[in-house]
Amino acid sequence: MQQDVPYLPNCIPIPLPEDVLVELVEKSKDWAIMHGAAMRSKTNFTEDSLNFAPFILLPSTFPRQEFKRAVDVQVVLNELVHRVAHSREFLTSTLKETIQVDEFTGNLFKIYETVQDEGVTQPLSLGLVRNDVMLEAVRSDSPNMKCGSEHMPDCCLKQVEFNTIASGFGWLGPVSAEIQRFVLQELGYFENIGNLPENNALAGLCQGMLEAWKIYGRPKAVILFIVEDVTYNICDQRFHEFKIRELNPHVKVIRRTLTQIGDNATLNSNNELIIDDCEVAVIYFRAGYEPGHYPSKKEWDARLLMERSQAIKCPSIQYHLAGTKKVQQALSRSGVVEQFLTESKKIESVKDIFTGLYGLDFDELGDQAVQMALDEPERFVLKPQREGGGNNIYGTDVREAMLKMKDTRERTAWILMERIQPPLSTGYMVRPGGPNPPPICEMVSELGIFGVVIGDSDKILVNKQVGHMLRTKVSTANEGGVAAGLGALDSPYLIG
Repeated sequence: MQQDVPYLPNCIPIPLPEDVLVELVEKSKDWAIMHGAAMRSKTNFTEDSLNFAPFILLPSTFPRQEFKRAVDVQVVLNELVHRVAHSREFLTSTLKETIQVDEFTGNLFKIYETVQDEGVTQPLSLGLVRNDVMLEAVRSDSPNMKCGSEHMPDCCLKQVEFNTIASGFGWLGPVSAEIQRFVLQELGYFENIGNLPENNALAGLCQGMLEAWKIYGRPKAVILFIVEDVTYNICDQRFHEFKIRELNPHVKVIRRTLTQIGDNATLNSNNELIIDDCEVAVIYFRAGYEPGHYPSKKEWDARLLMERSQAIKCPSIQYHLAGTKKVQQALSRSGVVEQFLTESKKIESVKDIFTGLYGLDFDELGDQAVQMALDEPERFVLKPQREGGGNNIYGTDVREAMLKMKDTRERTAWILMERIQPPLSTGYMVRPGGPNPPPICEMVSELGIFGVVIGDSDKILVNKQVGHMLRTKVSTANEGGVAAGLGALDSPYLIG
């Protein structure tokens, strides 16, 4: 174990006896797949079978006070991003350099400018958003920082990113805790189960879609999910669809790709979006956040068609742009949050979770950021304007990438972020095809808090926090996406 790094205590003593562990892993794998904590295999894909999603056998400890802080700040962040999304001046000035060199963000911005210049048909936006944070640890060699201590190391929350499109884990977040409740029951730790916080993310997100559907006001109109050509993370999407049916059996959900929209969707004389004889009330994008989702002009035309429509978009094009890394970096600059929030308590709660973020524009501050990355690359992460995981650059690769682009306009498409140094936890990661018994590994976690916001440029009609998710990865991995194959489902076990 790394003795210079603080460790979080375990929720129960480990290691478990090997015979107990082997039987528990077999049971919990079956439980997971039989309860929909599953994905389609990327290596042996077929629509007719599922693998259980990787999961952490025992829940990871998380300081109760910091969890509450993440929950409480969510509605403030919802408000902030909503107001940012409705400031054309801010989005234009913030992204002006990025859109010159990042073709994907540039194409999104062209759609934004087009609908703004034409006049926005549907002023309401629906945001199903997720704020991702990590614990920043105070490093110490004192005994109470070592693994297995009943004391928590000093930690504070730091923001990783704010997601405004395809914010996944609305189902996989809650079901993670159900797996771990089952495991704690099997081990006889009934009194520990109360430390797993209630998580109604799926219902909360689906109720958000249904509220937008109700505002649209056409009982026969449908909710449209925009999906990938091939969907691996099928449970996380389908459970939203099934929950909507459960909450309101009269609302129909249809799934289409951007290509299918390009081929078959039209706008009628009232700019209502019609696809296969269905009028669309709400569009929920689970695809459309990366260049590969737009293989031709047809898909870009489809995105513009939807933005021109009466349907309430989740996200609208301005919400999509408000979630870019460049906007996140701009908001961290001195005095910027104050342009959008007025209450000092709200402003401080947001600023408290910001970490160091630096633009790479061709100015004095940009040059300083370039030099910092060259001098101390291990301190930073390079982030492009992309979602979905697997796009960031870490460690010594930061210096190599910066040397290649420091004298080119390409650098303005990236931001530099100080690398968060989290405490470690220890536990068992259960993966399809992995060993049984699984070895104890060192891990780090990332907490996501879900929010729902509905409003227009003048007012916010709905603003709430609706649930959470926890992803955990081995401490040596840079990326942590479960769908990308690098992380595992987890849930917070609150202590302190």
